[in-house]
Amino acid sequence: MEAVAKLNNNPTSDRKMRLIADLIRGKKVEDALTILKFSKQEASNKLEKLLKSAINNWQQKNDARPEDNELVIKEIFVDQGRSLKRFLPAPQGRAYRIRKRSNHVTVKVDSKVSAVAPVETATEVAE
Repeated sequence: MEAVAKLNNNPTSDRKMRLIADLIRGKKVEDALTILKFSKQEASNKLEKLLKSAINNWQQKNDARPEDNELVIKEIFVDQGRSLKRFLPAPQGRAYRIRKRSNHVTVKVDSKVSAVAPVETATEVAE
């Protein structure tokens, strides 16, 4: 069973967050946490906290230890959030527009060895 964690209205640009999300997409959870821990970007701290939340959500659902199962980041995506529009005074009576962007991040974590039902073939169904 997969577990989901969401971070809404994060006050970072979605482009900056996508750069970090691309680093960990499809990796094992232990590797992803190591990458995020030693990354310099500010967005990596928030993404690390979100990933830990997804791991805890998975642990609550399955009553199993994440260390025993091979947890993998199944899906991670970053959507654009709302933009706060501000104005900065400029020379000669003008104003420059400043957009303070935000984003929404969704992380889905699942174990690599999940119980998959066997698929019936056409010969088995005919019999």
